[in-house]
Amino acid sequence: MGHKDRIVSLEARHHELEAAIHTENTRPHPNEDEIHTLKKEKLKIKDEINSLNSL
Repeated sequence: MGHKDRIVSLEARHHELEAAIHTENTRPHPNEDEIHTLKKEKLKIKDEINSLNSL
């Protein structure tokens, strides 16, 4: 997989995580641990995307 394909894949996963965070935040009793985990994964993906974009 080329780095452009990897970026597209990571961007899709980033979008999925954003949706999951939004869904969790709109629940009556959001699970803060789950939100924290999702945000952490989202940040890791963003960092990897930025790293690949700088190649």
